Amino acid sequence: MSTVPKHYITPEEYLHCERKAEFRSEYFRGEMFAMAGASANHNLMVLNAGSHLRDQLKKKPCRVFPSDLKLRIQATGLYTYPDLSVVCGEPQLESDSGDVLLNPVVLVEVLSDSTEAYDRGKKFEHYRTIPSLKHYVLIAQDRHSMDCFTRSTDGSWNLTSCQGLDGKILLDAIDSELVGAEVYDKVAFAN
Repeated sequence: MSTVPKHYITPEEYLHCERKAEFRSEYFRGEMFAMAGASANHNLMVLNAGSHLRDQLKKKPCRVFPSDLKLRIQATGLYTYPDLSVVCGEPQLESDSGDVLLNPVVLVEVLSDSTEAYDRGKKFEHYRTIPSLKHYVLIAQDRHSMDCFTRSTDGSWNLTSCQGLDGKILLDAIDSELVGAEVYDKVAFAN
């Protein structure tokens, strides 16, 4: 039995391919992983959460970026696309291309059946190594539920959860909040 050796690529080769690609891929340890498309509800929740945060941050030195901006986790080498990234102050970008962020303060992921375990597990392991990151928000796609991991001053992470449209997640690092009624506005769950 013969096995074909894997072909590994460098981060530079990945970025070159990704900038010309018609679909997005994550990159880790020499391999590219194609990302699946998102549902209508997923896209609506991302837009709602991003708009809600943007409205609160208009007069603050923070910016909300949608999922087309790549994030590089310097400690682990993962390149990925969070659903939303919030940066306060000047964004630190990996190159002159301006398409790879390094210093988010808040990251938001809308969960799906196929990504929930990864977003809560391995991806969060990567995210925890970002020195600037203060909040990691996970938004359920199949029910009114949000979780927020917040970094304490000692470096540990504390979980806050809320359910229902009246629930809210406080994002102290950016003096903002995510309210269930705003995030889930016009979202219809499948029966």
